[in-house]
Amino acid sequence: MASFPVVLAAPRGFCAGVDRAIEIVERALERFGAPIYVRHEIVHNRHVVEGLRRKGAVFVEEVEEIPEGAVAIFSAHGVSRAVVNQAGERSLQVLDATCPLVTKVHREAQQAVREGKTLILIGHQGHPEVEGTLGQVPPERIHLVETVEDVEALNLDAQVPMAYVTQTTLSMDDTAQIVDALRRKYPSIDSPRQEDICYATQNRQNAVKALSRRCDVILVLGAPNSSNSNRLKEVAEEMGSRSYLVQSASDFDEAWVEGATAVGVTAGASAPESLVEELVQILLQHGASEVETLSVAEEQVQFTLPPELLDA
Repeated sequence: MASFPVVLAAPRGFCAGVDRAIEIVERALERFGAPIYVRHEIVHNRHVVEGLRRKGAVFVEEVEEIPEGAVAIFSAHGVSRAVVNQAGERSLQVLDATCPLVTKVHREAQQAVREGKTLILIGHQGHPEVEGTLGQVPPERIHLVETVEDVEALNLDAQVPMAYVTQTTLSMDDTAQIVDALRRKYPSIDSPRQEDICYATQNRQNAVKALSRRCDVILVLGAPNSSNSNRLKEVAEEMGSRSYLVQSASDFDEAWVEGATAVGVTAGASAPESLVEELVQILLQHGASEVETLSVAEEQVQFTLPPELLDA
């Protein structure tokens, strides 16, 4: 069996928004007792969700599934105004775990429409974050694009004031191409004051690029429905590395590392560090000779909890 080094990306795994969302559920359980109802997966990771379910969290897809007057939590991905209104109609005690960086995009969208602009949202159709952002403004005022081809297919009056916002977990490189296409077609389109793609997404993608310069195989711990995890896999492939999305160490296939000169490991923003540790142990059993860390940035971002939970 050939040996190879394992190189861990840093940063990797949980971001500040995910840390906050999980802590909101845990503190709510301590404060109010089980059951606590969570609309949608709090973050896109089945290990996190199952752990919280064992503690008494009940995950539902729609507000109508939550008993009237119960404590309810909105997931880190954010929700539409319609969902907020539905929660009010059912007299739910809502704790909002929406990532503050997603909330920033919501406010940008609302402000653009208040200013009379037509809004373009760059994102993946059907993703919960995108559904929430689309639901912040009247549907006739916002248009979703996923690709450069979608931009070319837009039939909007270039004289009408326009602005764009983006999903926070996209590939920076792919998004830049779409933004360039928008600016070519609509030269006066307004951009966000600050980049919408979040710091954690940017840092993890930069770390994967650095890994790809060292490693011919990259394993990404994350869920199949995790946008940022899928983007990490795509970034690695675009850099020329073989890349695999792995939910847990039990998914590992030794054929993936056959002939590898170095194996990189990273984790999406909703994947716990325990999964990384388990995967490293499996790699050590299948030829890994050493484990080192490649760091491209340090993260010290923290987000405050909802006031209802600050003294919980």
